[in-house]
Amino acid sequence: MPVDPREFAAALAQYAAGVCLLTVRDGIDDVGTTVTSVMSVSADPPLVAVGLTAGGYPAEVLEEVGRCGLTVLGAQHAIVASRFSSAGRPSARHLLESVPWTRAAASEAIVLDDGPAALDCRLERLVEAGDHVLALLVVEDVAALNPAVAPLLRLRGRYVDETGSAAGR
Repeated sequence: MPVDPREFAAALAQYAAGVCLLTVRDGIDDVGTTVTSVMSVSADPPLVAVGLTAGGYPAEVLEEVGRCGLTVLGAQHAIVASRFSSAGRPSARHLLESVPWTRAAASEAIVLDDGPAALDCRLERLVEAGDHVLALLVVEDVAALNPAVAPLLRLRGRYVDETGSAAGR
């Protein structure tokens, strides 16, 4: 018996997930997207996997450029996460006008200064996975590390802090 997609999504919404911002700098502009499907794959070599919508613009640009930044968002970044999860969004730089950021050394992608952590990554490969692709990323540098910053989580369709309270907007 096939699983109802809405029931499947509702079941997975019960699982709290960390929220990250993946950014790519192409030759013309900066592209970014909010991601919650992120997992550590290996410590040696350092690898992470990120789920992206198959055929989506961020996945296309990442495949073309081959490098990205991945910022773990803090509880104070709920608005940033919402901006980057909306369709038809403008350049990443415009969405981050009031947020402190720098460029990662190797990828030159935007990474936020005030998140719990930021990684500078190189694309190892994309793996097809249903309506998504898994981007297997080699971590080339820890671009920022602020363990005192509380993480942003996604739970039951809302952005929350580590206590389960609505995250700062």
